[in-house]
Amino acid sequence: MLWQRYHYFSGKGRASTCGAVGGRWIGRLVSDMSKQTGLKVCVVGLGSMGMGVATSLLRGGFETIGCDVSEDAMARFVASGGKAIGNPAEAARDADVVITVVVNAAQTEAVLFGDEGAAPAMMKGGVVLSFATMGPDMARGLEERVEALGLGYIDAPISGGAGRAAAGELTIMGSGRPEAFDKVRPVLDAIAQKVYELGDRAGIGASFKIVNQLLAGVHIAAACEAITFAKALGLDIAKVYEVITASAGNSWMFENRVPHILEGDYAPRSAIDIFTKDLGIVSDIGRNLKFPLSIASTALQMFIMTSAAGMGRDDDASVARLLAQVTGLDLPEAPGTI
Repeated sequence: MLWQRYHYFSGKGRASTCGAVGGRWIGRLVSDMSKQTGLKVCVVGLGSMGMGVATSLLRGGFETIGCDVSEDAMARFVASGGKAIGNPAEAARDADVVITVVVNAAQTEAVLFGDEGAAPAMMKGGVVLSFATMGPDMARGLEERVEALGLGYIDAPISGGAGRAAAGELTIMGSGRPEAFDKVRPVLDAIAQKVYELGDRAGIGASFKIVNQLLAGVHIAAACEAITFAKALGLDIAKVYEVITASAGNSWMFENRVPHILEGDYAPRSAIDIFTKDLGIVSDIGRNLKFPLSIASTALQMFIMTSAAGMGRDDDASVARLLAQVTGLDLPEAPGTI
């Protein structure tokens, strides 16, 4: 069989994943399904992740409207073959699906319910896919307000990075009503490699993402600490990278982030301040639960210190730069850096 969809059941959760075999066939299937459904999709937030989501939808054959505060981002999306409108309400006019790819709950709320909010402009019976990392209580509150308008809401935080977003291979940790998932299935297939359906109400997906972000933040901080420690030991850190990625100490974050350090390239793929936010949410939840999070708390302080040093909008591998500054180490610089 060229393509299979597997459903794994555990309690109320359901995960459905597409196998890697027959990837090209899957792409053709997604395109065919999209043309049959005729769904109109609005993507609000054309940053590194949102741009990948929007262009993946274009490849899938969807009518896709992009929306962003950045004229440059919208121009790049138009150059890719899409349409762009700067006003969320106008961009979402009669849309069947609105995908919010913004930083946090506050921005999601503003996009959906602000003075030029997208939610009231949508087609009745449409579905909001909310991709931002936020606390579960905020996700449940947004679901309630969206459903009051006769719309569906899926709490759908994402993982995978900009590269996987551009390839249509995200992981989605979703929770929401089954009928909402059924309506947006072709959209999810176009943008994600793995879609986990984790429960029938918002907040569950957010909770899964918070666990992921705890690990991701700790792993980034540990990777940065390890590679600068190697530098302090006088080691060839390029060789350290080669050895560690073939050894038990490797992690996805070490393998993904350390090349930024080796290249001296701190252009933001994922910024420091993303993790000051996300690990801050982790910390707040832990405090409310009276659950100790000592390792995550240490990682959070490393990100806060890096942000305070003026690198908040730089790549999150900049934790290594902070450690290098504190210890007087010289890390590689990008070619042409003075």
